[in-house]
Amino acid sequence: MMTHAEALIKAKQLVAKMSLEEKAEQLKYDAPAIDRLGIPAYNWWNEALHGVARAGTATVFPQAIGLAAIFDDAFHYKIADTVSTEGRAKYNEASAEGDRDIYKGLTFWSPNVNIFRDPRWGRGHETYGEDPYLTGKLGVAYVEGLQGSGKFLKSAACAKHFAVHSGPEAIRHEFDAGADKKDIAETYLYAFEMLVRDADVESVMGAYNRVNGEPACGSQKLLVDTLRGEWGFEGHVVSDCWAVRDFHEHHHVTDTAPESAAMAINHGCDLNCGNTYLHMMQAVKDGLVSDETITRACERLFATRYRLGLLGQDSEWDAISPLENDTDEHNELAYEAAVKSMVLLKNDGVLPICGCCAKTIAVIGPNANSVPALEGNYNGTSSRYITLLEGIRQGAPEGTRVLYSEGCHLFKDRVSNLGLKHDRIAEAVSHAKIADVTVLCLGLDATLEGEEGDTGNQYFSGDKKDLELPGDQKLLLDSIVAVGKPVITVVCSGSSLNVSEGNAVIEAWYPGQAGGRALCDLIYGRRDFSGRLPLTFYRSVDDLPDFADYAMRKGRTYRYYQGKPLFPFGFGLSYTRFEVTGASYVAGEVQADVRNIGERDGECVVEVYVKQNGSALAPANPSLCAFGRVAVKAGETATITMPMAEKALLAADNDGKWVKDASSYTLYIGQCQPDTYSLELSGTKPVVLEIK
Repeated sequence: MMTHAEALIKAKQLVAKMSLEEKAEQLKYDAPAIDRLGIPAYNWWNEALHGVARAGTATVFPQAIGLAAIFDDAFHYKIADTVSTEGRAKYNEASAEGDRDIYKGLTFWSPNVNIFRDPRWGRGHETYGEDPYLTGKLGVAYVEGLQGSGKFLKSAACAKHFAVHSGPEAIRHEFDAGADKKDIAETYLYAFEMLVRDADVESVMGAYNRVNGEPACGSQKLLVDTLRGEWGFEGHVVSDCWAVRDFHEHHHVTDTAPESAAMAINHGCDLNCGNTYLHMMQAVKDGLVSDETITRACERLFATRYRLGLLGQDSEWDAISPLENDTDEHNELAYEAAVKSMVLLKNDGVLPICGCCAKTIAVIGPNANSVPALEGNYNGTSSRYITLLEGIRQGAPEGTRVLYSEGCHLFKDRVSNLGLKHDRIAEAVSHAKIADVTVLCLGLDATLEGEEGDTGNQYFSGDKKDLELPGDQKLLLDSIVAVGKPVITVVCSGSSLNVSEGNAVIEAWYPGQAGGRALCDLIYGRRDFSGRLPLTFYRSVDDLPDFADYAMRKGRTYRYYQGKPLFPFGFGLSYTRFEVTGASYVAGEVQADVRNIGERDGECVVEVYVKQNGSALAPANPSLCAFGRVAVKAGETATITMPMAEKALLAADNDGKWVKDASSYTLYIGQCQPDTYSLELSGTKPVVLEIK
């Protein structure tokens, strides 16, 4: 692959031919053409969080939090590789028609590797959950899949939002995220460092907030000292959209737009998503920015375009045609992802459904026939959505009668504006009484939880005020359960909700275009559940610190939480049973035998946690340090080998330095966390290894 150094040489030669004004114009996301140099216009803004987004038809995979629940970095790479194929197909198609609009480029502002530290955060479903190692490992796989391994970058990935960024959304433009050096190193920068060092991510996007007083997109500590200085980052930095404007309008660390532009670019923010860099030439006139600084930023941006093969080179990716987008093969991959991502949280024996016994099924709830409940946010548009209702109707055994009722609105107290309150509850209860089993589809969608400004939940700007079902959904749930017949509760959400009622409970996330088909095959037992929770499901916000408090040691996430959760990080049930035995640790790798002692074929997620004995610096609870997924047929045994986290046997000290602080280490190799409650829920026990 063309190196950064090789690309930079070419970029320097090209940029040297530009005037200072032309260079400055290239620093904005919608960079204009320079006809005299044969440089076409280029729009840097594109998204590919779980499929190519916002540019027409593309395969829609499960939302990022659902992909995290698969706990499989190799599978994650395959999805990212597919996304980049579709991205190239769409870019080649658009540019051939002279279309260089927003969302048509090859610089994808994905993945989001912020830590989902608080379940109220509306954008948490864009992340890979609350664990830094899981986030980093999946982020590396996604970057490598997007960027490819050819002569040129297949597409350019972006690690965002750098850094210490995870809500609240309502105050993100003026918020100062205070965090100590230990938390910054151990939690908030951990995944970013992996993406830079291990995956050579091409770009990094700054965050809206300040971090310990410095705006993230103009931070000496983050962008200069850490990113480029300590980690040796060689790509380009882009601001979050209109974040530089926040410097003077909300953070008040500058007084004018030229001052804000100067602060950002002088600290290494090369590209402005927004329009504050329109003031760059004024900043030069005011003596705030040097010609050399503008030249340097411009060179970095053109180096990326050279690495992508966009400036007159013949790229191996140019032959990807529109026929390689939205294919049957990609649809099957989306289906596999949905199957692997859904998490069975509770099952008293009602699942799998017996087709010969359940002749009538009621499918009820505001998310039963909802396309938004499949999509999440930052999504593309599928040509082949299968809602939960449609999946069950299409896949139920022949002769099954499927009844449907919306049951209630997603968040209002009535479906019809002219109706009385609770105007669909009676219909739903009637269907539940007639049916042999009810599939109750509840939860949220991205109109409620998401980014500030993008949601209908304006009062909380996309965040949640609590962990309860909105509107009439709790009333609907209680009413259907009270009927006394079997209820399978299916929750579509991107975050934890306090829902445990029903004979079975399934966390379906936002499962993508094939979500309905996947759910049907799972509840009828044609496929086995294998997803695991990438975040803790709490019982109440009373179990959480203040939303704006970024200190991890106050009980944040499974690594520090001391209470009893509703469902713990790493938990998930299956139809079959696995036994982990014969574990060993050699030279940074954990190996174990996984035997399927049940009667069904399935896939087992093996989780390895480390406890640093005698350490005053390590997290309070054992931390995830390795994981893997293995398919095992009933009665058979498979061996799995898992590389352990590079820093698994180290701890961050109060200066943010990684040190060896333990006298010995205990490894727990099993199917969940090693705490008593997780083991009780899962009915398993781990292999315990003591190492020095």
